[in-house]
Amino acid sequence: EAQLVESGGGLVQPGGSLRLSCAASGFTFSSYAMSWVRQAPGKGLEWVSGVNSAGSTSYADSVKGRFTISRDNAKNTLYLQMNSLKPEDTAVYYCAKVNGLGGYDYWGQGTQVTVSS
Repeated sequence: EAQLVESGGGLVQPGGSLRLSCAASGFTFSSYAMSWVRQAPGKGLEWVSGVNSAGSTSYADSVKGRFTISRDNAKNTLYLQMNSLKPEDTAVYYCAKVNGLGGYDYWGQGTQVTVSS
């Protein structure tokens, strides 16, 4: 069965950086699109960024120019480099495997990112 495990969250000051990682197992990682999705306190899920199997990337307007998604298929790992962090980036960040219909069929447990001075 597929498994996704995020790491790299933490407390950072505004303007700081963090890199999130998502270790994947139980499926052919290189064959699937992957996404990062976040949930801020008291709010719904928000798609942040995605990368397809060919390496093409996309971003929500709220993070474009500040966040970079990447994947290392040799390590079965998805990354999210987050720069110029803002308090409004505070959320639990999840990585998710995209299924064949464009939805998500597997999620990680999430990693907390808190941006505060």
